[in-house]
Amino acid sequence: MTVTIGRRELLAALGGAVAAWPLAARAQQPAMPVIGFLDSRSPDAVLDRLRGFRQGLKDNGFVEGDNVTIVYRWAENQFDRLPELTAELVRRRVAVIAATGPPVVAFAAKAATTTIPIVFIAGEDPVRLGLVTSLARPDGNLTGVNFLNIELVAKQLELLRELVPRAARVALFVNPANPTTTESTVREAELAARTMGLQIQLLRASTSGEIDAAFATFAGERPDALFVPVDAFFASRRVQLVQLATHYRVPAIYTQREFSEIGGLMSYGSNVVDAFRQIGVYTGRILKGAKPADLPVVQSTKFELVINNQTARMQGLTVPDKLLVAADEVIE
Repeated sequence: MTVTIGRRELLAALGGAVAAWPLAARAQQPAMPVIGFLDSRSPDAVLDRLRGFRQGLKDNGFVEGDNVTIVYRWAENQFDRLPELTAELVRRRVAVIAATGPPVVAFAAKAATTTIPIVFIAGEDPVRLGLVTSLARPDGNLTGVNFLNIELVAKQLELLRELVPRAARVALFVNPANPTTTESTVREAELAARTMGLQIQLLRASTSGEIDAAFATFAGERPDALFVPVDAFFASRRVQLVQLATHYRVPAIYTQREFSEIGGLMSYGSNVVDAFRQIGVYTGRILKGAKPADLPVVQSTKFELVINNQTARMQGLTVPDKLLVAADEVIE
């Protein structure tokens, strides 16, 4: 039997098909990839670093809100929330997790998934920590950036001794809530101190009140100098730490330039913004199909010495010319 379609019916059928084409085309377009960004701090504590992360993504052709979505999860310095926050990202089926902050963040992500790629940042050797089996050929679904904070402890003490030659006893802040980093920091500091003839006095603090209490001990027996090592909590309390060090007129060295920018005497450490940019680069490469196991762990090569000469003068210190020449920035 032959079916005859009239002109009107034919046009109606074609019109319906044409109208459906855009819908079909949209249905075939790939969904925008989603990145899970996991951090132990609050967003206001890492604004500059987030800009570095987004720049690294942009270097690989990804712009947030344009062709990639980023889902943020912040632990607000409550480490016990990390497993729950990571589980949310896994349920969301993100394409990759950027795990930033202390090693506990990377471990939370590692425990949550063996399939979703993870890009971490670590301030100490990730092989020794057990995050990867090799720097050159990471095993499993993790790779990242090692920005060598623990390895710089001896150098930071040397710089502090150059600035304060008379120093014999150095107070060292440690965070009991971050035992992995604390153990490594104390080990490296005590080893370096023995070779330099320094005595290390530990100040334990994991709350704002404990920081106040630690400085209050200075009224009875003030140390010659102060060392505030890398720690996400200390970074979030940098205003408090710098103000108290200034109040007690204790020469101090920190690991991040943000401390010196707000009045801290001196800082020396890896360029953390550049490390976050590299995390963004690796995240972008994974979105393009690279496997974590094929991306070697990057070790930081950019280090910054920042001296606040105004603070030095307020504390009656004369910064040696050798340090001023070596500094990447001198704040007057």
